[in-house]
Amino acid sequence: MQTTYYLSSAQEINADILEAIKIAFKSKAITITIEEQHSSEVNEDTKEMLDYRLNDYLKNPTEVENFEDLLDKMYHEI
Repeated sequence: MQTTYYLSSAQEINADILEAIKIAFKSKAITITIEEQHSSEVNEDTKEMLDYRLNDYLKNPTEVENFEDLLDKMYHEI
């Protein structure tokens, strides 16, 4: 059995969550993994750069085999 809790902050961890884990898993061995969530927001400078590259593509789309390749290239050059 696997359970995932998504919290917007570590401050949301409380006794109720811990009690729910204890009830769900009883005396079974468990592993608790904490993973920091990374923001998927793009800052203004990155947006401008991506818009610039998109406009370049739109001016000459034959230089790129497909748009997905272009996006992948654009993303990895950030």
